Amino acid sequence: MATADDVRRIALALPGALEKLAWGMPTFRLEERGRIFASLDDDDRVMGVKCPKEERAELIAAEPAKFFLREGHDDHYAWLRVRLEALEDDDELRAILLDSWRQAAPRKLLDAHPGPAPGRG
Repeated sequence: MATADDVRRIALALPGALEKLAWGMPTFRLEERGRIFASLDDDDRVMGVKCPKEERAELIAAEPAKFFLREGHDDHYAWLRVRLEALEDDDELRAILLDSWRQAAPRKLLDAHPGPAPGRG
């Protein structure tokens, strides 16, 4: 089971990442341009990540105990909610955060950090 501390540790290990409080919640964003790639909900049990709208339904259908949308809010954004307690291990959490980071990162940052797993370790 992943925790908010695990999210923080892995997210901040990604290149150019920083933590900033927004809307009363921790958000993880890229220093350059301030793009958010992850956030923690108020109770530290749910994480929000970037996810293309066209992929969300498939992920939710495949693993509804893990993935969901916050009705009324997430409908308008390329965003997906993840229940931390449903994640199997650090590798799964890292993969989800890395995918979200890649969607938010500008080309220059992606080019400077090629490869499957920046921030691993």
